[in-house]
Amino acid sequence: MIPHQEVPDRVRRRVAVRLLPYIYLLFIVAFLDRVNVSYAALGLAKEPWFGPEVLGYGAGIFFLGYVILEIPSTIAVERWSARKWMARIMISWGVIASAMGFVHSARAFYTLRFLLGLGEAGFFPGMIVYLSHWFTERDRARAISFFFVAVPCAYVVGAPISGLFLRVHWLGLEGWRWIFICEGLPAIVLGILNLKLLTDRPRDARWLDPADRERLERAIETGHEGKTQHLRHLGPHDRRVVATLTLIYFLSICGSYGFGVWLPTMLKQLSGLSDFRVALLAALPYVLSLVCVLLGAWSSDRSGERTWHTALPMFVTAAGLSIGSVWHVSSLGWVMFGFCLVGAGVYTCIPSFWALTGRHVSGMAGAVSVGLINSFGNLGGFVGPYLIGWLQATTHSFTVAIGVLLAFQIAAGLLVFTLPRSIPQREPAL
Repeated sequence: MIPHQEVPDRVRRRVAVRLLPYIYLLFIVAFLDRVNVSYAALGLAKEPWFGPEVLGYGAGIFFLGYVILEIPSTIAVERWSARKWMARIMISWGVIASAMGFVHSARAFYTLRFLLGLGEAGFFPGMIVYLSHWFTERDRARAISFFFVAVPCAYVVGAPISGLFLRVHWLGLEGWRWIFICEGLPAIVLGILNLKLLTDRPRDARWLDPADRERLERAIETGHEGKTQHLRHLGPHDRRVVATLTLIYFLSICGSYGFGVWLPTMLKQLSGLSDFRVALLAALPYVLSLVCVLLGAWSSDRSGERTWHTALPMFVTAAGLSIGSVWHVSSLGWVMFGFCLVGAGVYTCIPSFWALTGRHVSGMAGAVSVGLINSFGNLGGFVGPYLIGWLQATTHSFTVAIGVLLAFQIAAGLLVFTLPRSIPQREPAL
């Protein structure tokens, strides 16, 4: 294997500066179109066809569409072109996201949310695969963290913007409609720009010197060689590892999306504040999340430890949910403390989780495994929001629903410790 020092720091920095800010922007836009329904729900609540179960099912059905095309879409990134495939994804989801502003029934709401999932399928795992084309295992968690810190940032940016849209009534359309219409347009623009701004692999990077392109390409390929051959024939042990990773991700996603989709509605019911103020209040947990995601990834890369850096944030999320589960008898300040604790943990585990996954899978088989983990894991994005909506409609309280999400987070954290702590000898370590 080529030692890490054969890829100079100046090359690693140049790659990071060239790729990560733009990828960061792409994911902010992608995630904003995925979760802006949580803010639009404050205005949708006035529609006669809308209710808790409609929000839960509509927010979650996105992931059923997402799963159908997830693995084929991820393979397209590996075999064809990330630049072209990401352009296709972004343009299609932007058009569908804007069309959400014209729904007038629960059926239309469900249909477009499902189509939005189809349109966006493969974006996240495709980007994970794409980053593996540019960053060695040494730098991957930090690269993923920079990518994934866009998730809480989307909440922070989207909250005040969506709150402002909720206050308007342009051209006879309610504010919640303008949330969907306007927040879908940037995806279309960026999808077109992708064709000019993204570079598929180091060998295509004219902005790098030829010697640096070759050095970086060789370092990446050397890191993948051992695992690619091994993963062509997954044994029972390997399949168990992939299954465990999928279950961990599923349970974690149940909590993150269940909490994210319903946070504004819970705060509205608890506080009675205006929609704009509720949107601003809902951004606070994610401000803390921005800091914790970066610190967690930095610590994980610096130490090389992945297990505790994945599990501990899940336990922190569970602790925050335990405080939030008694929100109906607590002050707003105490509940916000619990929800901020959730924010500190809910996404901090993700960069380390994907770095941990990268120790077991890579290459074409790795792309399929990442797509499998992400697609079936993201079914938690259906289960979490829908379960909360159903339990809230049944019990007329969020307490039981939050308790279920709490149990999911604890189970996910414990499962992390069942994964192998080291890579099998037949598989060369990076």
